[in-house]
Amino acid sequence: MVTSLQFVHSYWAYLVLLIVLLATFNALAGFFSKREYGAKDFRISLFALIVTHIQILIGLVLYFVSPLGFQNIAKVGMGEVMKNSEFRLYAVEHPFVMILTVIFITIGYSKHKKKLLSHGKFKTLAIFYTIALVLMLSRIPWDHWF
Repeated sequence: MVTSLQFVHSYWAYLVLLIVLLATFNALAGFFSKREYGAKDFRISLFALIVTHIQILIGLVLYFVSPLGFQNIAKVGMGEVMKNSEFRLYAVEHPFVMILTVIFITIGYSKHKKKLLSHGKFKTLAIFYTIALVLMLSRIPWDHWF
């Protein structure tokens, strides 16, 4: 089960990264070009929200069943996890930063819906989605990804 979850989590991450990149660049392009916010922009930002939420659900299940997540903290203790960079990445840093990523995407999506003008919608999405993208890129375990 853990291997299947890791497989799904790893390959779904490619889709998440692609969609969040697309949504971020779309928001930045819309903001700087001052174009009107349309149905396509709404769908792109919504799809980014959906795929990140699916990924975080898979990741949370994986966190509790994987030997590198919560089980590792329970087995060796938090002090030992924090001393080992690989343990720390999988048990603390990656989950925490990815939860923050999903929070920023959720806040950005929710706040942009309340804006009346296209410029405000794109600005809100651009700010929150860019922060989320930077956070996401900072904690992807690149050495295990390729």
